[in-house]
Amino acid sequence: MSRPFKCRRIHSNPRFDYFKPRAIPLSMLEEVTLTVDEFEAIRLADNNSMYQEEAAKKMNVSRQTFGNIIKSAHEKIADALINGKAIKIEGGVYKLAGQQMFLCCECKCSWEIAQKTGKPYECPYCRSRNIHSHKSDKGGDNNSG
Repeated sequence: MSRPFKCRRIHSNPRFDYFKPRAIPLSMLEEVTLTVDEFEAIRLADNNSMYQEEAAKKMNVSRQTFGNIIKSAHEKIADALINGKAIKIEGGVYKLAGQQMFLCCECKCSWEIAQKTGKPYECPYCRSRNIHSHKSDKGGDNNSG
């Protein structure tokens, strides 16, 4: 039996989510999909020059898992650069740092708000006051893509 999947923490969503070779129509290109957590690993390790152990803590994963994420990201980026493919950044299982998720017990909707802003008074969708912290805030999965 495999270990449960741990939700990865990211600092923010990427500002840009698509890159392609210049002067080649998109319809003629193959695509490589880089997940948001792979993008975050590249940002931390390669752009911010963090050691894997420190970056892993920032993403709330083990050092080994971080190593697997960064290896996958490097392989995808190399494939795109060497073979002239477009890079699309989307998907993955992650949670934005500094966000708290809530769940409405009436309509089952969930939403995120900035941490330390307090518990919402009511559900923004159905106005019910029967709301609670969502289980993903306690380490569960949050598929954001």
